Amino acid sequence: MPPKQPLRRQSVSVGRGTRKRDEDSGTEVAEGADEWAQSKATVRPPDQLELTDAELKEEFTRILTANNPHAPQNIVRYSFKEGTYKLIGFVDQLAVHFSQVGNLIPKDSDEGRRQRYRNNLVTGSEESAKLVISEAEVVEEEDEPKEAEAGSQTDLPAAEAAEKVAEELMTPKQPKERKLTNKFNFSERASQTFNNPLRDRECQMEPPPRTNFSATANQWEIYDAYVEELEKQEKTKEKEKAKTPVAKKMGKMAMRKMTSMESQSDDITKVTQAAKIVERMVNQNTYDDVAQDFKYYEDAADEYRDQEGTLLPLWKFQNDKAKRLAVTALCWNPKYNDLFAVGHGSYDFMKQSRGMLLLYSMKNPSFPEYIFSSESGIMCLDMHVDHPYLVVVGHYDGNVAIYNLKKPHSQPSFRSSAKSGKHTDPVWQVKWQKDDMDNNLNFFSVSSDGRIVSWTLVKSELVHTDVIKLKVEGSTTESLEGLQLYTVGCGTAFDFHKEIDYMFLVGTEEGKIYKCSKSYSSQFLDTYDAHNMAVDAVSWNPYHTKVFMSCSSDWTVKIWDHTIKTPMFIYDLNSAVGDVAWAPYSSTVFAAVTTNGKTHVFDLSINKYEAICNQPVVAKKKNKITHVQFNPIHPIIIVGDDRGHVTCLKLSPNLRKMPKQAWPQMAAHSEELGTNTRKKRGRKCRKVQLWRSQNWTNC
Repeated sequence: MPPKQPLRRQSVSVGRGTRKRDEDSGTEVAEGADEWAQSKATVRPPDQLELTDAELKEEFTRILTANNPHAPQNIVRYSFKEGTYKLIGFVDQLAVHFSQVGNLIPKDSDEGRRQRYRNNLVTGSEESAKLVISEAEVVEEEDEPKEAEAGSQTDLPAAEAAEKVAEELMTPKQPKERKLTNKFNFSERASQTFNNPLRDRECQMEPPPRTNFSATANQWEIYDAYVEELEKQEKTKEKEKAKTPVAKKMGKMAMRKMTSMESQSDDITKVTQAAKIVERMVNQNTYDDVAQDFKYYEDAADEYRDQEGTLLPLWKFQNDKAKRLAVTALCWNPKYNDLFAVGHGSYDFMKQSRGMLLLYSMKNPSFPEYIFSSESGIMCLDMHVDHPYLVVVGHYDGNVAIYNLKKPHSQPSFRSSAKSGKHTDPVWQVKWQKDDMDNNLNFFSVSSDGRIVSWTLVKSELVHTDVIKLKVEGSTTESLEGLQLYTVGCGTAFDFHKEIDYMFLVGTEEGKIYKCSKSYSSQFLDTYDAHNMAVDAVSWNPYHTKVFMSCSSDWTVKIWDHTIKTPMFIYDLNSAVGDVAWAPYSSTVFAAVTTNGKTHVFDLSINKYEAICNQPVVAKKKNKITHVQFNPIHPIIIVGDDRGHVTCLKLSPNLRKMPKQAWPQMAAHSEELGTNTRKKRGRKCRKVQLWRSQNWTNC
């Protein structure tokens, strides 16, 4: 093979002169080279990279694989064996770039031989037809069994054999008869989906625990057991003799009730959980429109009300057993936002009767979740923050009790008594506090007997400690024997500071509010001449640490700064105020309820002179609203009246606006102004406090 000649670059210059070929370089040079420059430079694109020799010599290895780069790697299929979706490890990597359905037939097939035979007959070539017949004979001989038909084929003449083969070639073979599929047996139909194989699932239960018990008994042990049983029977007989006939009847009635309750409970306990679920489902269907309003309804008319709002009634909670009892306390559960506790008693002190503690859930408005009854009326209650199943209540007879929601019986788990230092007058308020140094549960109570008592749960027993005794200032007199006598202050409400643990406020029937400390039992930190009648409620602001609020039966609600003895705001509501509550979402929003059946909602950041919502809540004018509480999460409030009804109301958008952030410069300016002029000019200091009250913000 001759060697390849190297390629030579030829450059042709276009001009008027003649062309000459350079023998040495192999290029043509035109005459007039001076005028036309010889162009031998290669043309490069403007964006070509200029690489060095080392970069040009660098090799890049690229490995070609059979994997399809576009094949998905995260295909998931459901595993019936494990009951979960699992990732498929094998993915089909075949990529079809071109496919076409052809019409070619193999020569050795029956159809191929028939077509060749027809074509040869048409063209008239007998030799080719014979060739086709001979090929067909060879194929038939190979296919047929040698032992069965070997003799018959040799006896026939060649012409008859050829004619027979030709007939077989010309007549198409009929397909074998197939079994007709049953149209109703869908497992044989090809259009059905794949039937998953059946699998057996087995489980093994743990065997119940077993213990082997064996003991020996002799005559003496049996005799001792009989003697103990006889002694117990004699003691019970002596106790029955000591009882009065009235007590015996009461005991028999109680035993009958207990047995009847036990017989009923035996039948119900098996389906209690299922019955609760079904009851909630039925109630959700019954009150579906109310639930939809609670979840989604927003009053669109608030845009045209000039920053005023409304209250939308939702559910109404009531129970037949508490029909004639007033709502004396309300408290939301700190853990479950749909659960709240209601205390029932009576404010008519001439008609005192029993009391009830009911716990309702918004999921079931028709019937309470828990029911506890007591011999004396319940006047106050509180739920523990860390242990939401513990509820402490204060009774009209001066006792305090702790109910445990985990225990099914209706009796309190712990209860005070005359020996353990119970109050001598009604207990008006109770509050859980932090555990003591030994991690014992601790709560406080205030009563009309002038005592503020700290109760500690020590070894399943309530131990009391008198924190302070209220005394009316200026009422101390000396008796003939030289003893000092003083008038006892009647406590009606109290509240502990949110940050300073030892500081708390106490409201009295005389209308005064005392700022007290847990460390001082003989004197007050400060005294406020708050109201002209009894103080019904006192509450610290949850965000502004200096501000607290009080309400009274003298128709007024007052907002205070505990560093100033005069109130910052005074609101006259034209009726006795039963209760007040701060909103959990804003430091400037609070609600008050009055005995004329109205609920008042204030927002000091919008209007500091009057309420932005005055709405009657109860149906009848004779009904008096006693208490109000905000839900810690949802935009709703609950109010209770003296007929035992609790109504749930939803706040419109104008009543739950978030406060605006105050400017840092204005806040700093107000601080300087307040600190410099507090001592000299009290009036200007109060103006600064008024300005601050409009700019209280969330933490």
